[in-house]
Amino acid sequence: MGSPVTSDLAAPAAAGRTAVKIAALAAGFVMASLDTTVVNVAGARIQQDLAVSVTELTWIVDGYVLTFAALLLLAGGMANRLGSLRVYMWGMAVFVAASLACAVAPDGAFLIGARLVQGAGAALFMPSSLALLVRSFPDTRQRTRILGLWSAIVATASGIGPTVGGLMVSAFGWPSIFLINLPIGLLGAVLTWRYITPTARKGAPVPFGGHALAIAMVAAMCFALIEGPEQGWLAPAVLIAYAVAIASAAALVLRERKTSSHVIPWELFRLPPFAGGNVIGFLFNFALFGGIFVLGLFLQQARGVAPFTAGLQLLPMTVFFPISNIVYSKISGRYSNGLLLTVFLGIAAASTVSLVFISPATSYWQLALAMGLANIGAGIISPAMTAVLVDAAGVEHAAIAGSVLNANRQFGSLFGIAAMGVAISVNHDWYARASVAFAAITIAYLLGAVCAWRTVWKPRLRQ
Repeated sequence: MGSPVTSDLAAPAAAGRTAVKIAALAAGFVMASLDTTVVNVAGARIQQDLAVSVTELTWIVDGYVLTFAALLLLAGGMANRLGSLRVYMWGMAVFVAASLACAVAPDGAFLIGARLVQGAGAALFMPSSLALLVRSFPDTRQRTRILGLWSAIVATASGIGPTVGGLMVSAFGWPSIFLINLPIGLLGAVLTWRYITPTARKGAPVPFGGHALAIAMVAAMCFALIEGPEQGWLAPAVLIAYAVAIASAAALVLRERKTSSHVIPWELFRLPPFAGGNVIGFLFNFALFGGIFVLGLFLQQARGVAPFTAGLQLLPMTVFFPISNIVYSKISGRYSNGLLLTVFLGIAAASTVSLVFISPATSYWQLALAMGLANIGAGIISPAMTAVLVDAAGVEHAAIAGSVLNANRQFGSLFGIAAMGVAISVNHDWYARASVAFAAITIAYLLGAVCAWRTVWKPRLRQ
């Protein structure tokens, strides 16, 4: 039995190692989160400096999402086959190199290519990061708290992204938003290599044929969702993309039914928490990122504020992300994830519904309060949803479970932004547009709450 002095010394050392592991595995998510938000703020300056068209600018912003979403499932399979640590380090190296290429891009075409490579790097490290986190903290209760802290780091990057991006672009130019990834990525890679234990490899080969069909399906659907608002939903290129997505999906289903080497362990979807967690992930991202998209446009076009001012005005609505993530790490041991998901998705729906009646008389602070309350819920929902999925999938399927969840969440973001684009095109009055958009967001949160109750909380109550 150790002496009191030894125990006193061991506790801070263990806490320090835990903090280092969290920082190492959060580094990739921080870079990915920053790049998702800050590029939107830098769009006008990039367009001016590189003389790119609106279509090219759309691809600079969304091309990253296309390769990211399309390659997630393959990356999860590679992590199982080759080891999560190896694939995580590959992803970090690709992302950092692509970030440097983005910063020195001489024209729009080069920048689009570099952004596509960035998305591929993010796809490699995202599922591997979650698998390494699960294995680094095998105790379920400790892992749940760690997920809250880990999410808080990532949420802080997402929340301050627009403001930091505006400041950096104003002070140092748009290349700075990509150069900041270099020190973050290098530090994360060094800490990971030093402190994270490699995971065991699995002997099963990666089903590349199935993954090729999955990549074609996801990439075609992403293309349609990105280009639909620009070209029109019935444009030939968009219709071809839909056809490719449907054909690839049909071929994938036929293949999965006839083979024993599956792209996704489909038996996991028979577990209500796993299936429900993925539906919640889609609906949550639909509402959250659809809302941020609408708010950014609304503040600039309906209220007439400058882009930098819009970034500052969004801060009170997003600052709650990291705060409520930390709260989650404190309360997760007392309340079930199913209860937390149901309650806070309901709170988000109740907060957003008040904005269905938005008008010129609605003050900025009324808007900020409603969205702030919704985002308090968002900061609880994200780690709770991830914990539900990880617990349902188990350590063995952690990498592929992370791939499936992140792919669903990316689809939710793309569908949310596309749906908001349709919603704000149905009327010339910006307040009527915002009303329709907030109604759609409310419905998404409400459906998420019902799904959480039926698939996660209710089954647990029966046990």
